[in-house]
Amino acid sequence: MKPLRLGTRGSALAVTQSQMVADALTAATGRPVELVRIVTPGDKSAEPVARLGVGVFVSALRDALVADEIDFAVHSYKDLPTAAHPRLHIAAVPVREDPRDALISRDGLTLAELPPGSKIGTGAVRRIAQLRALGLELQVTPIRGNVDTRIARVLGPEADLDAVVLARAGLARLGRTAQISETLDPMLMLPAPAQGALAVECRAGDADLVGLLSELDHAPTRAAVMAERALLATLEAGCSAPVAAYAELAEGENGDEIYLRGAVISPDGVRAIRLSRTGTPAGAAEIGKALAIDLLDAGADTLMGSTE
Repeated sequence: MKPLRLGTRGSALAVTQSQMVADALTAATGRPVELVRIVTPGDKSAEPVARLGVGVFVSALRDALVADEIDFAVHSYKDLPTAAHPRLHIAAVPVREDPRDALISRDGLTLAELPPGSKIGTGAVRRIAQLRALGLELQVTPIRGNVDTRIARVLGPEADLDAVVLARAGLARLGRTAQISETLDPMLMLPAPAQGALAVECRAGDADLVGLLSELDHAPTRAAVMAERALLATLEAGCSAPVAAYAELAEGENGDEIYLRGAVISPDGVRAIRLSRTGTPAGAAEIGKALAIDLLDAGADTLMGSTE
């Protein structure tokens, strides 16, 4: 049986995530899968991710899919643009890894234990804004690089930072959770929309493959991510400040409920609007849109300000 071609970026995390999906698909369907490494412009650039733009790590994989160089791709869902691709289909959203952020610090200190003036690095504008909002007198520095490179800046022989903040999901998938000093409570640091989730994408017209890949779909994860990304998509039209969102599914009196929290923070951390909504998984997208409108009504689109 001819192996399915799974396109992946070459980073350790991307390869690990892709291999997990490949193994799960083979276990579920019996189909062999081979990994095909695709180099993206983001891998070649030293520019900050915020400047490179959303989806920089996605476009090369999608180009390979459209050109039939690969059969499907695995993305970190938070990297995907919110607009649907006209020729591609997200056939599966597997079970989500813990979406919270994690702190890795020298000497294992927690965020509250870091002394004033400590240098803390992260690549996300959302994290930078929320760290500033905590008022802990930390020096927040934008950083780039893969997981190992970022950890080395705290724990390596030439360490120049006191701590870094990373997505816990990536550390878990790479087997690096022992190095986490603190998993950050969403009340302190609300995750990015779709953080910790993967999107398995193929050509929309490939009905057989869509059916195969759907074996990996996890409905509760898909509903949570749909709510978070609907919030982001609605805000993108009217707000360019950092956005965070986290949907949790819980048992309610009349079946499962989604509890969605959303936040928009000014880049300098001085102002933040945090609101929430509940609803049913079937109405996930509507919950996200409604909460985004609530945030905009509360002034979310006015939160752009100094980043210093």
